Amino acid sequence: MSETAVQPSEKKLTEQAQAALAASPSGKLVEAGVERVTDGIHTGPALSADKTYRLNLVCIGSGSAKLTFTPTSTGTATSVPCDKSVVQQRITGKKPVRINVDGSKGSTGVIAWQIDAI
Repeated sequence: MSETAVQPSEKKLTEQAQAALAASPSGKLVEAGVERVTDGIHTGPALSADKTYRLNLVCIGSGSAKLTFTPTSTGTATSVPCDKSVVQQRITGKKPVRINVDGSKGSTGVIAWQIDAI
């Protein structure tokens, strides 16, 4: 498959993922983005200690991804299916926080995320 054949579908998946997040309730935006499932999400957002945040994730494509936090007390590790459903996680700010989302073997598509202060 040529790169030009892949890009339009990836663009479409990105638009679908962003639309799914836009439909979710939100607070004050802290950080957001879209990545390929194969690249994963590896972010260290600047969160205020003892404040509560909402992490919204949506994976569109095939397979699933695994959400983990460092420190683990920040949130609950969970599986994110690549089926357009929005996974919400309430997290508590600690310093520093690391959020990782890694695609399962063979998974494809895009993952969009948004962190809001609530």
